[in-house]
This record gives sequence, C-alpha cells and structure tokens, in this order.
Amino acid sequence: MDLLTTASTVAVSSYAVLSTVYRGMQAVYSQPENVTPPSESLFGSDRWPSVDVIIPCYNEDPRTLAACLASIANQDYAGTFQVYLVDDGSGNRNAVIPVHHAYEGDPRFNFILLRENVGKRKAQIAAIRRSSGDFVLSVDSDTTLASDVITKLAVKMRDSMVGAAMGQLTAYNRSDTWLTRLIDMEYWLACNEERAAQGRFGAVMCCCGPCAMYRRSCLLSLLDQYETQLFRGKPSDFGEDRHLTILMLKAGFRTEYVPGAVAATVVPDKMGPYLRQQLRWARSTFRDTMLARGLLRGLDRYLTLDVMGENLGPLLLGIAVVTALGELLFSHTVNWWTVLAIVTMTIIRSTVLSFRTRQLRFIGYSMHALIRIFLLIPLKAYALCTLSNSDWLSRKSVPLPNRSTKEITSAMPLAGANAAGNSGIAESLHTADLSLTAGEV
Repeated sequence: MDLLTTASTVAVSSYAVLSTVYRGMQAVYSQPENVTPPSESLFGSDRWPSVDVIIPCYNEDPRTLAACLASIANQDYAGTFQVYLVDDGSGNRNAVIPVHHAYEGDPRFNFILLRENVGKRKAQIAAIRRSSGDFVLSVDSDTTLASDVITKLAVKMRDSMVGAAMGQLTAYNRSDTWLTRLIDMEYWLACNEERAAQGRFGAVMCCCGPCAMYRRSCLLSLLDQYETQLFRGKPSDFGEDRHLTILMLKAGFRTEYVPGAVAATVVPDKMGPYLRQQLRWARSTFRDTMLARGLLRGLDRYLTLDVMGENLGPLLLGIAVVTALGELLFSHTVNWWTVLAIVTMTIIRSTVLSFRTRQLRFIGYSMHALIRIFLLIPLKAYALCTLSNSDWLSRKSVPLPNRSTKEITSAMPLAGANAAGNSGIAESLHTADLSLTAGEV
C-alpha cells in the first residue's frame, strides 16, 4: 500500500504546487490594467462600423427567443446593424413564428428558415454568406444582451489586428436552482479570471458562443477551414466557438475579452443536461488543444502555463483521488495528507474569491469541488477516451445529404421586413419542410 500512498501524496502535492502558481499568476494577470478606457467616440458619428448580428436558433422556447430578440432590438449603437435569425429546421417552428412576426416591420431583422436541421455551425455560415457588415456578432438564441454590448465590443475591435472579442457571460436563470447558482459562479471565474488573464496577452483561447464578435475580413479568410473541420477523418460539428478562436490566433489575429459587455445566457438547471454539456465541451477542449500546440510557441509563456493548469491539473487531482480511494479500499487507511490538501485548497480558493468579489455567495463555490472531483474529472477522462464521438448530446438532428453550405443556403428563402411584402415569413414556412422531429433543447 506504500505505493498507493506515495502516488497519492506526490500527485496531490504536485497539483497543489501547479494550482498555486497557476491561480496566483492568473489572479495577477486578470486584474484590469491601469490604462485609460477607450472612448466610444473614437469612430466619429458617421464612422461606426456596420454590424451583423447572427442568431442560430433550434427548437428554442418562444419566450426565451423573444427576450433575446428584444435585447438586440434595443441595442444603443450609434452605427447600423442588421439581425439575421437562422431557424435551423426547428420542430417547434409554428410556436416561434409569432416571435418572428413581432419584428416583421423592423427593417433591421431578417429571418432565414432552413428546411432541415444542418447544425449550429452551418446555420451560422448560412447567415454569414448572406450578410455584409464590417463585424459579425454571434449570439445564442437563449442569450440576452445588455444594451451597450455591440458598442463595447465594436470599440474593442477598433484595432485592425483584433480578430475576435467576447463579452462577459452570466447565468440568466441564476436563481432557479442550486446548480444554476454554481454555474453562474463558474462563469464568473471563466470570464473574469481565465479569459481576462488570457486577454492580457491578446490570446483568449475561446471566445464563447453566446456572445462573440468577429471581424468579417478575418472570418471570411477562415470560413472554409471553419466549415470543414475534421477530427480523425470525421466531421466535427461542436465546439465551434473554440475552434474558430484557435483559427483566428493561428492566422495571427488577437482575441480579446471585454468585461463590460455583459450577456446573460440560460444554463442547465439539472445535472443530466449539465454533464452532457460538459462532456461536449471537454471533447472540444481536448481536440483544439491539440490543434493549438504549435500556436503556444509564439505566445507568452503564461499561455503554456494556462494550458497546463487547465489540462494537467485535473489529471493530477484525479490520480490523487483515485489512489487515495484505492488505499482506503485495500488497506482501510485514510490518506489524510491528500484529504487535508484538497480541503485546504478548496477553502482558500472560496475565501479568496469571496474577498475579491466582495460577495459571500462565493463561499458556496466550495460545493463545486465535489462535483469536479467525483463527476467532472471522470467525465473528462471519458471524453479523452471518446474524442472521435461527434454527437452533440443535447440535440437530435436528421441525416443530411452530402451538400455544402453554399448549396443549402442557395435553396433557402429569406424572410423578413426586407423581403417583398409582409408575407415573407408565411411564404417561407409554406415552402419549408416542417416534417422534422423536435429535438431536445
């Protein structure tokens, strides 16, 4: 049993050292720099870039979609923007059409109704190929934006070397359950520590899908690679946000984080959907970490530490826990050093977060340690062993013929206020194939 004791002690000690160095440097680099904030008048009254807001939608709850569209319609932006909502063959289309109708009279809104479910990535590309704005803002259909999100992201992207920028995410339904409260804290950490520290070096590793803006000229140069991503010879359809961010960085553009651009997105309120989401994200992270290996050599060394902290850290913690459990099972001995180390790091982490944010709720984030140790780390191990699985896990799609996005979109009717007459939506519905089975949201 000495071998198990030694393995657990070495693993947890290594994890403690790595975690302390990584979290310490992350806390330092995530602090706002003492620079004058960019003025929102830099563009001039007639020089604000045009923006296309693209919203892929699949079986969305009508009330959630209505809130999303209302938040976009009410954007306080000095420039012009167009909205492209792409209904990706939703099975509940009849339920969401009244939401579309509410914006028929608004010339900014356009509705693309796909006859079949093609997936989020191709739905995005369908709108990108139809639009022409200087910037493209991708928004999830379950996300609502603060009124100044477009303005703040556009100001950040005034530098021509910035290819993408993301806003700060919060949980729209934070108060629903204990899990949504934990996820909201998890999002705060992911944005205001991880992304903020990466943004210090212009290398946010994942501009998250619910709210991310891209420079069109950069996006168009990468669109074919983005659309045709393969992993081990198979199409890879999920993790589109991380993959597109890595492509931007590999092309030499910067990716940034804008904490003032706040977007609230609906998060899972039950453990099953949450774990399926985490499994999908874990596979995406592992896949694109492999893609980014060569990229790290050209970035600040902190980014290498960041990748190690996010990937090697959970591995060391998993080894420590498994060997400690093995020691308990075979020798009925508790490895108190491992237990004490994990408990101490958890308490320190939660206390520091509460002090930094001045919010006592982060004391409760210590509960997340149990989820991480007993659910998320085993799930990541499973994800690593099943990287070739490209199932979305939270939606059902129909088999598609081997057609490119250009072929798909060329057959799609475009409905909305800028279509001929006010009956465009109804006419598009009439020609659309509504025989799809509703998938799980």
